[in-house]
Parts: sequence; structure tokens; C-alpha cells
Amino acid sequence: MTCKIDYQAPTDLLKDRVILVTGAGDGIGRAAALAYAQHGATIILLGRTIAKLESVYDEIEEAGWPQPAIFPLNFEGATLKDYQDMADTLHKEFGRLDGILHNAGLLGRITPFEQYNPQLWDQVMQVNITGPVWMTQALLPLLKASQDASVIFTSSSVGRKGRAFWGAYAVSKFATEGFVEVLADELENLTSIRVNSINPGATRTQMRKTAFPGEDPNTLRTPAEIMPTYLWLMGPESQGTTGERFDAQPPRQ
Repeated sequence: MTCKIDYQAPTDLLKDRVILVTGAGDGIGRAAALAYAQHGATIILLGRTIAKLESVYDEIEEAGWPQPAIFPLNFEGATLKDYQDMADTLHKEFGRLDGILHNAGLLGRITPFEQYNPQLWDQVMQVNITGPVWMTQALLPLLKASQDASVIFTSSSVGRKGRAFWGAYAVSKFATEGFVEVLADELENLTSIRVNSINPGATRTQMRKTAFPGEDPNTLRTPAEIMPTYLWLMGPESQGTTGERFDAQPPRQ
């Protein structure tokens, strides 16, 4: 759907909400954690590098926004028990979840499929789709405890139209789009949980730099500049919108 790039979020958009952000230590995840905290949410910072999470934690604290929490997790090695333990911990600490932004991702390699390493394929699928799916299942009771929960998955243009050499990353994003439709359809009439996907588009991140090493990063929007769509989808104004795909910025000319 058309992006909400011009959305002006009220200061208290996410007041008193508890939101989990994966991949929160860097790039888009970091920008989203800061934006959500700035608008009143208590953020659970999830990622694999504790030092990066602590840096975001400190930034939120110094700004005087609601005190966040840190939850270290690496999807590559996480098990079903890890997700259930996580759900139990969050239940004790918060009692509910009002939102999840699934942002953690692994690029893999841009290479012909004929040369794709099977172990790397499994890694990418684990981080980009399998782990987030089972984590979501474990956290569903916490989402159901919210009066207005929003779950956002991160997609990509290569998850909507296949592109040569993008291998496991593209396939994982096609799977993400499909899972969003399935879960949204299941939950729509039974809960207040909405499930949507965002394609961030060409953004100034390390993953983008790795995928397009010859590109001038100064021609790209920063993660902070694409936050209006992320705020709109996480906030109450997107109630009733589920199973949809959004772009966080207009198509590049």
C-alpha cells in the first residue's frame, strides 16, 4: 500500500505501550526503537550484540524517555525453549505486548543459486523467517493480552518480485509476505491483533552497503527518515488494517 511518509505522529502516540524491536542495536531497528520510545513506548531491545543494545538503551535513558529493557538473543542459535523462556520472562515483567517489530535480518550472499552454500541458506532462513515465526507463536498470548496489538514484519522488494542472485534472502522475504497474510487472516476476526509488512526500501544501512557496494550512501534516506510509516503502523490510527504490505518510502526514480 502507499507509504505513510508524510505521517505526523502525535507526541504521545505510543504512550504506555510495550513494544519489542528485534535487531534493535543498529540501522532501522535502532531508529525504530528510538522513535517508538520518543513517542512514549517502553521498548524491549532484542539483538545479538549486547554492546550495541546497551548503546541504544543509554540513548533512550539520556533522552528521558520510558526506561527500556534489553533482551539478548541470536536467532541463529535460538531454540523453541528460548522463545518460550522469553515469553515467560516478558509475561512476568510486563504482562502483555502491544507491538512487535520484526526487523532482525541476514543478507547472506548475492550469488548465483548454483553456487549458494547450503549452510548459509539455512542460516538466512533461520534468522529471517523461521526464528521470527516461532518467536511470534510463543508471544501470541502476550499479544492477545493487549487491547490493540500490532505486529510488523520486515519485507523487501525482492520478496515481491524475484531477482536473480538474491537467493535465500529473497525466498525468506517471499515467505515473510505469505506468513503475514496467513497469520493476519487467522487473527483478524478473533483478536485485536493486526499483522502487516513493511518494505523499508533503499535505506542507508550496513546491509544495503554490503548488497550495493558501489552505491553512494548519501543518495539514500536514513533509517530515521523512513520512520513515519513504522510509527503509523504501530500506533492506534492503523487499527483495522491487517494483512497488508506497505512501503516506507516512494519508489526510487
